[in-house]
Amino acid sequence: MPETNRIEYKRELHTDVDIEKEVIAFLNYYEGGMIYVGIDKTGKVVGVADADGDALKIKDRIKNNISPSAMGLFDVVVEEREGKEIVKITVASGSEKPYFKKKYGMTEKGCFIRIGTAAEPMPQAMIDKLFATRTRNSIGKIRSNRQDLTFEQLRIYYEEKRKPLNNQFKKSLELLTEDGALNYAAYLLADENGVSIKVAKYRGTNRVDLIENNEYGYCSLIKATKSVLDKIELENRTATQITSKERIDRRLWNPVAIREAVINSIVHNDFTREVPPKFEIFADRIEITSAGTLPEGLNEDDFFDGVSIPRNRELMRVYRDLELVEQLGSGVPRILESYGKECFRFMGNFIRMTFPASEEIIRQGGLVDGLVDGLVDGLVDGLVESQRKIVELIKINPKISKKDMAENIGISTTAIDKHIRSLRERNILKRVGGDRSGHWELQ
Repeated sequence: MPETNRIEYKRELHTDVDIEKEVIAFLNYYEGGMIYVGIDKTGKVVGVADADGDALKIKDRIKNNISPSAMGLFDVVVEEREGKEIVKITVASGSEKPYFKKKYGMTEKGCFIRIGTAAEPMPQAMIDKLFATRTRNSIGKIRSNRQDLTFEQLRIYYEEKRKPLNNQFKKSLELLTEDGALNYAAYLLADENGVSIKVAKYRGTNRVDLIENNEYGYCSLIKATKSVLDKIELENRTATQITSKERIDRRLWNPVAIREAVINSIVHNDFTREVPPKFEIFADRIEITSAGTLPEGLNEDDFFDGVSIPRNRELMRVYRDLELVEQLGSGVPRILESYGKECFRFMGNFIRMTFPASEEIIRQGGLVDGLVDGLVDGLVDGLVESQRKIVELIKINPKISKKDMAENIGISTTAIDKHIRSLRERNILKRVGGDRSGHWELQ
């Protein structure tokens, strides 16, 4: 494949290769782009001798030599092509244009834009115009109304990924404003905040008969995200059909697509409006609504093609660190693999995704009354809804705590104890090991 307006090839990485120039040009370009190191100008794969070393050098150069910060706007990965290792740099279009080399500032020597297959110096008039209209209303620039924030939950999540936070993490994760105060991104990721994400469940196909209204929040947005994912996974029931040849499992929604939709709706939500995303489960579908429209410079065709302009790059950086998201722009294509473009609706101030439930499972009882996997030869027949949910949660995570059960189901831990006692008395559930190191087993 030859070079295009969104693809740049570099044979190798050395001191004469101005990788910052190419990255800046894509940051300032409305579509972003990709740079491949280890492929020559004709498209021939030549490979690089030390791909991992080159990848680290590239990350360091982008981080230290470009302003405004490009963190959260690029990926650097090592790939194999034709048996050789190359380095792929994916760059998203930035929302704080113009981007420039720190060494030269906002001048024609420091600012570049992609024109055709080349990175060209940006005219000073364009630089001045972009700077005058630069987006200031972002969660990284808004000062948090609380400066007494703590981040123990965030520390735990980073430690779980073996990426412990040091004393400078607020600066390295860009949780500070230009004057050194904690910003709104920090507020969202802190142990305590005023943000709550609702997951509502209705008995029918409209918003008349509300049967559940769960709130996950007032905590780190990472914890709230994981709670929403757990709740949706709990509701994503499985129908099983046993044939003479095989067992066929069908779920209400494609789990990969739904996970991507949940995370996308949170990490790209316009939190500057102080409106969190909303999740609504009906008898025939799930609706996910996030605040904000497509970012400036991104149209619907670009959106469906996977072009990414991260709205909240500070959040994107953290979510990628914690492996909640993968490469830039991968979410929408994964959703489209299972659902058509018609599942997206672009409104004046919101984006809504609607995913219809599997007709097979609706016929077997729908979202409200269906069971999961025909659990243990029908032993769950007669269980109340909360007991069924406890069984479902344990199937997902045998080590789940009673506290997490209570948060997911929306009842007290005392009620959880009562239901567990009933399940154990009926020989449906047993505990193996102690409270801290043990796990649950279905009999």
